[in-house]
Amino acid sequence: MEERDAVVGEAEVLERLARNLPAPVRLILFVREGAAGCGEQRRLLEAVAQLSDRLTLEVHDLDAEPEAASRYGVDKVPATAVVGTRDHGIRFYGLTAGHEFSSLLEALLVVSSGRSGLGPELEAWIGRIDRPTRLEVLVTLACPYCPRMVHLAHQLAVANDHVRAEMVDAGAFPEVADTYGVGSVPLTVVNGRRAFEGALPPADAVLEILKVAAPEAYEEVDAEVRSAAGLRRARPVEPGHLYDAVIVGAGPAAMAAAVYAVRKGLDVALVGDRLGGQIADTAAIENWLGAATVGGFDLAVLFRAHVENYSVAERLRTRVAGVERQEQEFVVRTEEGEEVRGRTVIYCAGKQYRRLLVPGEERFLGRGVAFCATCDAPLYHGKAVAVVGGGNSAFTAARDLVHYAREIHLINVVADWQADPVLVDEVSRHPHVVLHPATRVVEVLGEGKLSGVRVEPAGGGPSTDLLVDGVFLEIGLVPNSGPVADLVRRNELGEVVVHRDQSTDVPGFFAAGDVTDEPEKQIVVAEGAGAKAGLAAYAYLAAKGTVSTASGW
Repeated sequence: MEERDAVVGEAEVLERLARNLPAPVRLILFVREGAAGCGEQRRLLEAVAQLSDRLTLEVHDLDAEPEAASRYGVDKVPATAVVGTRDHGIRFYGLTAGHEFSSLLEALLVVSSGRSGLGPELEAWIGRIDRPTRLEVLVTLACPYCPRMVHLAHQLAVANDHVRAEMVDAGAFPEVADTYGVGSVPLTVVNGRRAFEGALPPADAVLEILKVAAPEAYEEVDAEVRSAAGLRRARPVEPGHLYDAVIVGAGPAAMAAAVYAVRKGLDVALVGDRLGGQIADTAAIENWLGAATVGGFDLAVLFRAHVENYSVAERLRTRVAGVERQEQEFVVRTEEGEEVRGRTVIYCAGKQYRRLLVPGEERFLGRGVAFCATCDAPLYHGKAVAVVGGGNSAFTAARDLVHYAREIHLINVVADWQADPVLVDEVSRHPHVVLHPATRVVEVLGEGKLSGVRVEPAGGGPSTDLLVDGVFLEIGLVPNSGPVADLVRRNELGEVVVHRDQSTDVPGFFAAGDVTDEPEKQIVVAEGAGAKAGLAAYAYLAAKGTVSTASGW
């Protein structure tokens, strides 16, 4: 009786609000005959629709009307789409009962008004997402905190056409809860990746969403927030200025080198591409001392915030095209033609993914050819994919993909698999996985979109076309040493050869991290090497008596 009274009370609130709905709202329900919850949700929505002549209800059968299901992006039942003069992608999967009845009421209001109700700052932040983004908020109907995150997700969907927002009842869809490892609710998932648990304040939640959906935008917003709070002292690189040390890179080695060099009073410029380097693509790091598990991008953000506590000069989101020595100085040139001058260089450019170098690969990079299965696996739900490689990274990628893809082709140019036997056994036994040993990819196929790969036996023979929707390259990494190929000594792998103090055969030129011949390619090793390089650069300049009087503190 108490539960019925609670629902009636909320219905009375809805009745008062519905009188003032500014624009019509359609409730579009998808059901399946005999499926749990469908009848109950239909009755609830029929009652809601009776409360205003601006509310209408449409009911579709998921199996009998596949075109309608596809049009609204619905793949399970019961599913409710809330659509106004525009479809903002607001969906409810499961019953909109219990505490989630209030989420339905809020959705009706925000969709009818067409206004997010967010403050201008939050609207500006979420407006920086420029690619399709799917928010899933996993809830239970008994959770009193979940509606906060559901409503915020709906507000973000109204504020930005690239965003769609879904409530998913974890109790009604245990397979979804298992996929995301739900331990507590609300859990917010962004593009198939866990973003955060709990009901965060709106500003904090939006920042966490940006981290996953638009890392570059997150970096910009985070820098603005820290600057406003007086926690960021970084400044742009000055053309023509002579720095004590120009650090090339933006990963752990580069960040550590910057901290140690600037704390020695050196005038430091940091020139690099992507924040965090390779670790930004790592979903979870489990061997960073002091944190049992930490996200790779989260760790990169911590590194940068630490560096920017000091007055370092920065030029990020750029690639270095070349480094040369001019008398007693070094000139670092970017691909845009900018020049940054330094008395020393600490080269921490890391490695990049190895490529197949076959026809079609370049055309589909980022449009079907990818390097991070952890990031992109949810995009291939129900599709066929190829994973190229035979080591641990290839088999780990395949393991990530089995939860989503209907078919996975593992292609390796040699006959043996280099991955750990336990991993090979686990993946190869999965019915969705097809192994192709001693097979070479000779072309990536497709016109407007990727449609497959052409393969042939490694020893020669007729080719075969595998029809796939995506290709993941897991064939190793190569050092980013090309820009210094004519300057310093490298080994047969292209790695920069360094001494114990990270110096090279060129006085004043130091290197650290994965770009060097250090055999252990680990985050903590790279950070330690970066620290040594920063200290060695200071010692080199101090011995020459050329340390700048301008402190980096």
